[in-house]
Amino acid sequence: MDWRRTFGTLTTTRRHLASGTHRVSNSTVVKICGIRTAEDARAAADAGASMVGLVFVPGSPRAISHDEAQAILRALPSDVEPVALLADPDDADPLFAWWHGRVQLHGNESEETCERIAARGFAVMKGFAYAPEALRRWNACSAVDTLVVDGPRGGSGIPFDHAALASQMPGLTTRVLLAGGLTPETVGAAMNVVHPWGVDVSSGVERERGIKNAQLIAQFCRAAGVTPRRVPPIES
Repeated sequence: MDWRRTFGTLTTTRRHLASGTHRVSNSTVVKICGIRTAEDARAAADAGASMVGLVFVPGSPRAISHDEAQAILRALPSDVEPVALLADPDDADPLFAWWHGRVQLHGNESEETCERIAARGFAVMKGFAYAPEALRRWNACSAVDTLVVDGPRGGSGIPFDHAALASQMPGLTTRVLLAGGLTPETVGAAMNVVHPWGVDVSSGVERERGIKNAQLIAQFCRAAGVTPRRVPPIES
């Protein structure tokens, strides 16, 4: 698969959120983050996920190498979008030389860092712990096309006040990917409160830290209202 062709045309167009516009083709976008193997990626695709997140943060239990990432990309159907998760990357990070999907920044990046990465042709998603001021700050950043609104520690499974976020949703001009402590049991209620463009899960589909569970992935996607897809076998 030619990933340059498939993902090289991504734009950073900001999408306005009005009542009822958080659905895409009548289905919420689901991102399964912390994918570490081709098998996990296929399980996410089978379950109906629209995006998979690959973690390139040293020390994370979900971190993978560039070689492992490329093996995952080869197994990924063309309609499932890969997202590279980075924290405070250096401008010379070698990932930028070959990656052609979205980039999710989940550290202490500045607006200027987001602008520099967007200027290189990457669609930028900004992850941050929910706080009213942080939401306003990143909603105002034109380089960011998706707000990944998380709990106090990304990947920890700790939720936050969804009602508080919901109260700010009408004033946003950038789409929201809701994260932070979601599970198959809680995602439906969270969606009903916040009405996000999409939902993002990592620890909520793991039985052991850093190890994805295909059954939980399927349950999460079903609870989020997405339709499973029939994924053709991997070509040898």
